[in-house]
This record gives sequence, C-alpha cells and structure tokens, in this order.
Amino acid sequence: MSKSNTFENDLLLLIFNNTDIALIGDAAGLQNSAAAGSLYVGLHTADPGEAGTQATSETAYTGYARIAVARSAGGWTVTTNSVSPTANVDFGECTASPGGALTHFSVGTDASGAGKLLYSGTLTPNITMATGVIPRVKTTSTITED
Repeated sequence: MSKSNTFENDLLLLIFNNTDIALIGDAAGLQNSAAAGSLYVGLHTADPGEAGTQATSETAYTGYARIAVARSAGGWTVTTNSVSPTANVDFGECTASPGGALTHFSVGTDASGAGKLLYSGTLTPNITMATGVIPRVKTTSTITED
C-alpha cells in the first residue's frame, strides 16, 4: 500500500516546512511545532541504512560538523513530493585527516551524537576528500516520498 501524492507532499511540508496537515485528527488537523527549530544535514562515508542513526558511517574529518537548516520554506523547498535544500549546504573545510570519500548525506534531528535519522541518500557525484576540500550538498539534491 502506498500514500497518495497529496499526502506525501503534505508530510514533507510538515517535516521540512513546519506546515499543518489539514483534515487529520481534530478540526485543526495535524499541527505544526510551536517552535519550528532546525533539521541537521550530515555527511557519511557509507549508507547509514534504514536501521542506522545520524552517527552511522558519519564522516569525522577535521573541520566537520552537521549543518542546521531551518524547518521553513527558507530552508527547504518542497514541491511535487520532493524536498531539496533552498540553498547549498556547505560544510566546514577539511583541515586534516580527510578520511574516506563521502558517499551519502542525511537529514536528522540532532546537532551531534546518534540522533534520529529521518532521511538519507546518495551524494552524486561522491566527494573525494582531501585537505582544503569544502563539501557541499547542492540544491539539486532531493529527497522524494513515494
């Protein structure tokens, strides 16, 4: 069984833009958060998988930290059952210990630590790490509900 296209888009709007979903539950619908907060984009050297956390296969190059992106239309663009960052997500420059190539990105709930992994996907192309590299998740990177 699958979700309808309308509900897939509504779900992405709730998660990424903090927008209510009407007609679910009481008269007010499925409500947004009082304080929208942020979601955190991370980078990985392998697929964290559906059973993983934000820390599973997460990169640890010197200069890396997850990036907070606001749960709003200013942070995320939701359209036709897909979501993309509204602006490129640029990570800290690698200043030492580049580690392996970056193959996946994730979106989760925590700034650090295990955290709840909401979505993950492949970085295309993969990012070859070296000192001086500034990894970027582009606005063309999409998450699709289907």
